[in-house]
Amino acid sequence: MFSVIVKNSKGDTLTTVECPVDTCSIGKSRSNLIQLRGWKIAPQHAEIIRTSEGLFVERTGQKAVVEVNGEAVTHHGPLHTADKIHIAGYYLQVGEMKKRESDPATVRPGAADDDDEEDMRTVIGVPRHAAIEDSDELSKTLIDLRHKDKFKWRNRVHEDLLAAMDLRRTDISSMTEDLLRKHVQGLIEEIITELGVKIPQDVDRVKLAKQVLDEAVGLGPLEELLEDESVSEIMVNKFDDIYVERDGRLTQSDVTFSSDDAVMSAIERIVSPLGRRIDESSPMVDARLKDGSRVNAIIPPLALRGPCVTIRKFAKNKLTDRDLVGFGAIDEPMVAFLKVAVEQRRNIVISGGTGSGKTTLLNVLSNFIPPDERIVTVEDAAELKLAQPHLVSLEARPPNLEGKGQVTIRDLVKNCLRMRPDRIVVGECRGGEALDMLQAMNTGHDGSLTTAHANTPRDLISRLEVMVMMSGMDLPVQAIREQVASAVDMVVQQTRFSDGSRRVINITEITGVEGGTIQMQDIFVYNQTGFNDKGRVVGEFKATGRVPEFYEDLRQRGLQVDMSIFGR
Repeated sequence: MFSVIVKNSKGDTLTTVECPVDTCSIGKSRSNLIQLRGWKIAPQHAEIIRTSEGLFVERTGQKAVVEVNGEAVTHHGPLHTADKIHIAGYYLQVGEMKKRESDPATVRPGAADDDDEEDMRTVIGVPRHAAIEDSDELSKTLIDLRHKDKFKWRNRVHEDLLAAMDLRRTDISSMTEDLLRKHVQGLIEEIITELGVKIPQDVDRVKLAKQVLDEAVGLGPLEELLEDESVSEIMVNKFDDIYVERDGRLTQSDVTFSSDDAVMSAIERIVSPLGRRIDESSPMVDARLKDGSRVNAIIPPLALRGPCVTIRKFAKNKLTDRDLVGFGAIDEPMVAFLKVAVEQRRNIVISGGTGSGKTTLLNVLSNFIPPDERIVTVEDAAELKLAQPHLVSLEARPPNLEGKGQVTIRDLVKNCLRMRPDRIVVGECRGGEALDMLQAMNTGHDGSLTTAHANTPRDLISRLEVMVMMSGMDLPVQAIREQVASAVDMVVQQTRFSDGSRRVINITEITGVEGGTIQMQDIFVYNQTGFNDKGRVVGEFKATGRVPEFYEDLRQRGLQVDMSIFGR
């Protein structure tokens, strides 16, 4: 194997190519291993040939001009690392790839004879003294140069794929997704077969084909992460800077996109089927994947480093209350209590910070709703998965290109009151829709469920007051508090701990208003006692001993209820 460094007329390194075969062709034709642009460059301009005597450069184009160290040549060699091959504004340097004995991880060419060592000025574009004195700097330079070539073959096959589809005038609009994927996969295999030995031996052809297929008809390298069930969240900070969350902990992934354009293509594939758009005039979008996973994307000019994507994955298998108990997020008595609260039509607000598991818990509680009731769900991006048969799902809509046609959460909450719902489930209250939700809870739509961002149950009350004020209604604070106390029966507080675990830390009942302050009492709490030897949070769930008021009503009405769950 030998390497070829390609520089421009200013001496800036453009790329480095590692040639796995004995002949490396140069020219502007796509069939060349080194493809150069320019009207002075012939389709087949020159070749660098490796023999037992060393490396030679040979002119192959009839009218091509090749210079070595300023002199026109037809055939020249053996080449030294310091020799500069000039081809129409480009400068090339070559060298054998060998490992240094002192640093097995560092690769550099060592092509010069002992007599020529003093004349050898560069080693892969780095001054010789720097290569000797600072091997770390050499390694970094090599990594940077090879990173530029990392996607060379993926991009090459992708370009050939687009050309082949255009040449055959493939009508993809009439194909199903499975048929399109199968058709594209066949084309990719043909292209890789045609390239043959031009693809270096160290390139995994099966992996290359999958990467091109995912980028052409899927979400590129994100497909690999989406298939990984251990990944719960994917964060693309930049095309080559992707982080994932596993077991509540963030780690940097080794998968990357080839460019910002590839990230943009993935975003457009997500939002286009949903009738949403993203461009410079509308650079932010919320969307979802087919499995319900939540997607947020933001692009330049707002995102300074390039397009950013955040995907919160949902488990392929819908979680149940048994799963939450198994994860240690909640215990059996708390599940039993919440089941009764939902069945007995208590209005419940799930509170918590970002990523604390509010939507997951909302899904679980929603499944306690009896199957004979009519449920209307309202969401910004549809992600709830309810199993009940009598279900209507509504989703908000952003404005169109003219800034018209927007339908907000508040509009949908108002509309669903006319749809004769038994239960209203709002994915998240974050603005003026809180007032409409409270009014619905107070006007016969008992048993409604929603979520909101807050760090404690008391903070949630303050947040609800602020959100009601955002509706534009000039209501006195006392009236708002009475409305909240009358509408909301229970607050379930979720928290994400430092080790990434998520737990229900409070189940709190709202008992009324006294002295202008909303009265609350904890029914269940979680007390953290410390950390174990693995750094995981340790604690216990406890009942406070207080019995909720509606349980007393149920017992007085002759219903069988388990009072033992409230024992300390």
